[in-house]
Amino acid sequence: MAGFQSDAFFDQLDSSTRGIESADTLPPLCYTDPEFYEFEKEALFNHEWLCLGRADQIPEAGDYFTTTIIGEPLIVARNRAGDIKVMSAVCQHRAMLVAEGQGNTRAFLCPYHHWAYSLDGDLIGAPEMERTENFDKKDFCLPTLKVELWQGFIFANFDPEAEPLAPRLTACDDVLANYDLENAKGPELPEGVRYPWNWKVMMENNNDGYHANRLHHGPLHDFVPSGLAEFPEDLPENTAGYYRTNGTLHPDASFNPTQKAVLPVFPKLTDAERNRFLFVNVPPTLSLVLTSDLVMFLILRADGPEHHINDTGILCAPGAMDDPSFQLRLDMIYNATANIVAQDLHVDEQVQKGLRSRYAVRGRYSWQERAQTDFNDWVVKRYQTTWERMKAQGRDQQIPLRAV
Repeated sequence: MAGFQSDAFFDQLDSSTRGIESADTLPPLCYTDPEFYEFEKEALFNHEWLCLGRADQIPEAGDYFTTTIIGEPLIVARNRAGDIKVMSAVCQHRAMLVAEGQGNTRAFLCPYHHWAYSLDGDLIGAPEMERTENFDKKDFCLPTLKVELWQGFIFANFDPEAEPLAPRLTACDDVLANYDLENAKGPELPEGVRYPWNWKVMMENNNDGYHANRLHHGPLHDFVPSGLAEFPEDLPENTAGYYRTNGTLHPDASFNPTQKAVLPVFPKLTDAERNRFLFVNVPPTLSLVLTSDLVMFLILRADGPEHHINDTGILCAPGAMDDPSFQLRLDMIYNATANIVAQDLHVDEQVQKGLRSRYAVRGRYSWQERAQTDFNDWVVKRYQTTWERMKAQGRDQQIPLRAV
């Protein structure tokens, strides 16, 4: 039996949800153990809302892109009615993938045996099946997922009974309102990168202001002092996301050599918002970093106990990309942040190595890491609830579990 399959293990997770002054970090095996990853798929990914991309990636009917999460190949498409559909990419004949990459199509044609599926996932063509007994095309449609849009992001859920996402993100909506993310625009999302560390390591690093003026010390980061971190005290108990802010030493601070915004500032921002950075997280997949002229978003797609795929994109104020100098200005930011990103990636990789060590312990937090306990509140509740449900169903001895 794996070390986590006991009441004692799940009871001791309570210490990760205490106030920041007394909380412990999560146990290292939560980041490394293959069987815990199988449990986590059931606890989180099978029932939570998963960010897959942006609605403006598929603006026209027939547009689609493909993605994977927890090993499940998915198609995200806009149908003829203009609705966004998320469906399995697995042909219901012999499991060939019916789509790869991205593009525009009238239907998805399996290249293996030419079974054809509509943009809604309905099987509309199956050659030479008339001799097959009791064959009805309606029984072999592509499985579809529940879909919801939030702030211009596409979310899907494997659980058809999942409660809606947006009503549980009102606290995040309030702090995001003046960025008008639904109408923000950005360059085409590049292909995701697979990293050799657990998805939570990446999520926690993006949450963490404690390291900012230490790991990233220098002129490209010192204008965002870790000591100006602030955390909300009124997050709803059932929130599906959380946030933190960090004050800056001057307005419209930005990660480039000038330390000032070089792209158009989001026009609705207040003076207070222009004097801080904002960090918003919707676990287990979406993490946002917002400055007055740029939003960076990370979509984290779990791909194993010690790997994940990361899609990183940016969003700008409407019209920003129309400026002929847009790319030159954006390159200023990219070039300046390249070293910061490299530092973070190096740390993430080394943290994953450390978590495998016999000497890895449950650590303690600084007050500047309050967002980590907000994350712990979210994840531990789901771990413990799932454990109790599995015990009641007599399934605690049946890990690993199927993904869906």
